Amino acid sequence: MTATSTAPTAPRPAAPAGGGLRQSVTDSLTMAKRNLIRMVRIPEVVIFGLFQPIMFVVLFSYVFGGSINLPGAGLDPGLYREFLMAGIFAQTVTFATAGAGAGIAEDMHKGLIDRFRSLPMARGAVLTGRTIADLVQTALTLIVLAVVAALVGWRTHENGLKVLAGFGLLLLLGYAFTWIGALIGLSVRTPEAATSGGLIWLFPLTFISNAFVPSQNMPTVLRHIAEWNPFSATVQACRELFGNLPPNYPVPDAWPMQHPAWASLIWSIAIILFFRTLAVRKYKSATA
Repeated sequence: MTATSTAPTAPRPAAPAGGGLRQSVTDSLTMAKRNLIRMVRIPEVVIFGLFQPIMFVVLFSYVFGGSINLPGAGLDPGLYREFLMAGIFAQTVTFATAGAGAGIAEDMHKGLIDRFRSLPMARGAVLTGRTIADLVQTALTLIVLAVVAALVGWRTHENGLKVLAGFGLLLLLGYAFTWIGALIGLSVRTPEAATSGGLIWLFPLTFISNAFVPSQNMPTVLRHIAEWNPFSATVQACRELFGNLPPNYPVPDAWPMQHPAWASLIWSIAIILFFRTLAVRKYKSATA
């Protein structure tokens, strides 16, 4: 008879404290790198993404600039141009939602999401990596757009820290909206549906706001919606931080308009927490 060893099996070493967090960060950065490499290899996606905001800058500045009556400033194309730019910046970062949704939907359609879920990686790393990559692309787009805006006459009138804080709020809003795009991308069957689903609700959100016209000129119901719109809070905060409000511009009495930086911060963090939770849950059960 062959003797059977009864020696106890050595216990598996315990995972180091914080290993779960480190793994999540590492996996997320790996997925972000994968998406950034993909963007570099398909530069036309980034280039075409710049065309729309640039056209908005030119069209609104020179076609509508002399027709918009700003409270406290009247029909002044120069002041309207400065008033407009925070709205264009905010619209640009939120429209990244469609790209995030389409990218995730494409991965779903190709079966990549199922492959990723079979790997020993943090469950939210695929989505976090995608949103980080979109944030980098959004930042590059904002830099180019700011240069174009400067060429058409946009100027800031506050110190550099306030200007950087304004762009920080824009990027935070854009990052928050990419989580909405991630949820949409996981919920539809094709990239085309994700693109449509990511844009259709953005148009009323951005136009029923203070981005392009003062909310004071709107009907009562629309004015209240615009003043409590998270998009409007970020736009108003940026105008204050950039120094782009006309000298005698009457600020609405709604709390988000009186404290726009805080309102923008609260809205963006709330959107991230809510939609990231829903997106990660959807990711665990989504099928191509």
